[in-house]
Amino acid sequence: MAAAAPLSRGLMQAAEARKQMKITGLETDLLRVPAAPYSDAIHDFGGEGGGVVLRLKTDAGITGWAYSSFGMISGGPRVVQTILEQEIKPVLIGQDPAFPKRIRADLWRALEYQGVQGVTQFAMSAVDIAVWDILGKAAGLPVYQMLGAVRDRMPAYAMCGWYRPNDKDHSQYKRSINQALETGYRAFKVKVGKYDLDEDVDRIQVGFQTAGKGIRIMVDANQAFNRVEALRRGRVYQQLGCFWFEEPIVPYDHEGYAELAAALDMRIACGENEYNKHAFMDLLLKKGADVVQPDNRRAGGPTEWMEIAAIADGFGVELASHGGGPVNMNILCAIPNAIYMESGGKQKMVNGEVLAPEAPGMSSEPAPDFIARHKVA
Repeated sequence: MAAAAPLSRGLMQAAEARKQMKITGLETDLLRVPAAPYSDAIHDFGGEGGGVVLRLKTDAGITGWAYSSFGMISGGPRVVQTILEQEIKPVLIGQDPAFPKRIRADLWRALEYQGVQGVTQFAMSAVDIAVWDILGKAAGLPVYQMLGAVRDRMPAYAMCGWYRPNDKDHSQYKRSINQALETGYRAFKVKVGKYDLDEDVDRIQVGFQTAGKGIRIMVDANQAFNRVEALRRGRVYQQLGCFWFEEPIVPYDHEGYAELAAALDMRIACGENEYNKHAFMDLLLKKGADVVQPDNRRAGGPTEWMEIAAIADGFGVELASHGGGPVNMNILCAIPNAIYMESGGKQKMVNGEVLAPEAPGMSSEPAPDFIARHKVA
């Protein structure tokens, strides 16, 4: 009988790292990332952007990375940083990153007094992403393969239709559509609800006329409407041929979402402002969504996402990410009922799809020059 082939050096190193791995340190950087102003129906973005970089150190020499961003609210990143450094760090030190669900449970118990939604969940989600980054690097695999891959690429749509200053002629809007099409996108999203219905119709029609045939358009109201106005406008968006109607009303009105989903034939998409699987379960029990949209900062990292996705799949409901990039890709490629990743238009596309990350881990490390350029002393 032939002897077993020797382990490769990489596998031996991974096995050795796995034997001794413990979380030994937590470090953060506070970033300020201002941008040109833009807005949706209810938010103004640009000047107050920023975020927190998280590094989890291990005794195996592997570092897990995460980045939690804020499009607005200048004090938010500093609050997340404080929670990470003062409340979460003592819970993590000495933990084995191979037990992400146990880490999640320990964090819930440690933080439940102040609540585990809002910015507390931003911090907990970053930890879960960093933990999975460690595990992927230790195994030498991209995380989507560790979660149980179902695909190696993902359809994506571009976020083209922001409201921008001095764009009454839609020239900036048209330019963003053309750039997305040149990149390879076959779908894009348009913001609606800031002005009257005639303005919404104009924006949607400009989108279809600019893009041409075979391109999908989603519309996103960012909570701008009450139930009555959402239904009134939704009927028009549906008639125009939009693929989904996103977040038409406040996120906690699950009964209102159920009414809209029952009344409209187009998909109702929501969930970016839900904070865990329990909220998604309530939304789905009320039949309030056709597409759920977890957000990495609010819904949790890979551990919570996989449970949300399984619950949605059990209800026959599709899933799309709120947000784009490699972290979202690593999760979406392991979710059978995922249909789209939201993206800003920078990734290279192949037939309207983004290819899965190839590097071990989550590919969650911000570029060093990005950190150096935006780090707050």
